[in-house]
Amino acid sequence: MKKLIPILLSALMLTGCAGTSNHQTNTYRSITMDEAVTMMAQENGYIILDVRRPDEFAAGHIPNAINVPNETIDTAEIPELPDKDQLIMVYCRSGRRSKEASAKLVKLGYTNIVEFGGILDWKGEIVTGE
Repeated sequence: MKKLIPILLSALMLTGCAGTSNHQTNTYRSITMDEAVTMMAQENGYIILDVRRPDEFAAGHIPNAINVPNETIDTAEIPELPDKDQLIMVYCRSGRRSKEASAKLVKLGYTNIVEFGGILDWKGEIVTGE
């Protein structure tokens, strides 16, 4: 019994240490366009974020999307995105800028970022103008 107690204490200490050192880094999630369409149908209270230039956005965007160009996302707060825990679904033209913007949003403290590629793969309705 005396030999068993130190072993149990060691196991408890190792388990406790593993729990504290197993820190997960915040990141964004990439999904397919089909998964995004399904998510949009099932979720409420999300934002669709178009990170293309304003002229690209005006030429055609996903309904109800808001435009915050990738180039404007830096270290400053983003007034259009006040809730850092809100589900934000990010897209661009082909998927490159949406990945860049998603990474920058995570660095700014946003916790629920889903990147779904580019409008080139969108099969739904497209709105033109602002």
